[in-house]
Amino acid sequence: MAICVAIGFSSGLPLFCLFQLVTVWLRRADVDIAAIGLLALTGLPYSYKFLWAPFLDRFVLPVLGRRRGWMFVTQVLLTVLLGAFCFLDPLSHMTWITVLMVAVAFVGASQDIVIDAYRRELLPDHELGLGTSIHVNAYRLSALVPGSLGLILADHLPWSQVFVIVAAFMLVGLITTLLINEPITHGAPPQTLRQAVVAPFKEFFGRHDLRWAVAVMAFMVLYKLGDNMATALESVFFVDLGFTNTQIGAVAKLAKLWSMVLGTVLGGLAMVKLGVYRALWVFGVFQILSILGYLVLSVIGPDPVALFVAVSLEYLGVGLGTVALVAFIAKLSSTRFTAVQISLLTSLTALPRSIAAALTGYMIEAVGYTSFFFICFLCAIPGMLMLFFVAPWNGYPDEQ
Repeated sequence: MAICVAIGFSSGLPLFCLFQLVTVWLRRADVDIAAIGLLALTGLPYSYKFLWAPFLDRFVLPVLGRRRGWMFVTQVLLTVLLGAFCFLDPLSHMTWITVLMVAVAFVGASQDIVIDAYRRELLPDHELGLGTSIHVNAYRLSALVPGSLGLILADHLPWSQVFVIVAAFMLVGLITTLLINEPITHGAPPQTLRQAVVAPFKEFFGRHDLRWAVAVMAFMVLYKLGDNMATALESVFFVDLGFTNTQIGAVAKLAKLWSMVLGTVLGGLAMVKLGVYRALWVFGVFQILSILGYLVLSVIGPDPVALFVAVSLEYLGVGLGTVALVAFIAKLSSTRFTAVQISLLTSLTALPRSIAAALTGYMIEAVGYTSFFFICFLCAIPGMLMLFFVAPWNGYPDEQ
């Protein structure tokens, strides 16, 4: 469980640095909101990581082992890449900033591939639910470094120093990787790259009805579409409402802290009684309704109390929805093909975060924040309707 905390923290830090710290840095430099929205496309590697997951599954580096070797390499690269933002200026280096964001996303997605595989191979089935919940908590808590500490420091230090300090937190994962052992796996790893590519997909689609498998893949894209859109440019939203960096870093991130922890803990406990399928229904309803908190905040304006309440509700919904979806993904994946199957399904959940978020800047400019959040609410409904087919309330025979 301690390992799950450390690698979960390391997994989340690069993503939150891109979409919480870098976006505020750019907005404070008066970069256009539509341009910032388009930069969400730099996160596309998180949506296509299944394409190179077989490569990481097949080839073993000469040091540290099959999983730890790749974890070490990606964590070293991420430390360097995140620190490299200190050399750039938004007004004169936008091209290099874009390239660097893509590089961070690619290496961060690669780190996620091996961390997800390591966690699945590390945890026995009876510890999978608890370990997943702890991993998700640590993943979300890592947002406090770029999204809270980083923003508060930005009111007192140059941005260049802030990026160096945030990058240094990748040492948590790096040191952990050096201290832990390789997980014990059952069965030989793929012997050829072709086997690493074909076998996981063949097993997944062969194990399930084809129509249901395709529907599941569509569900992965749609289930969190609404809240992914709502939170894509939330830090920019808080800036535009008139909140200071310190208010965003202290009030908003404190609200995220307690609500995400509570959401994932309650979600893990509730799934014991509800089961995975019913949890997707119950948590999904709360996830949709919580989006309306941002709509209300857009009307109220820069009130710190309203900010705390709106963010708390939103991330309580995010926490509940995430823990149910991650459990559903783990339930669908085979321990024989962990890296590729989990990468495929989690890639689909990341797709709306990049594609839809790229359009949010234009949508906000066209309709304003209040109407935008109502659109986010409507976009969350199709994912709930998919539950009738992929996860009916009474479950399928294999649902426990």
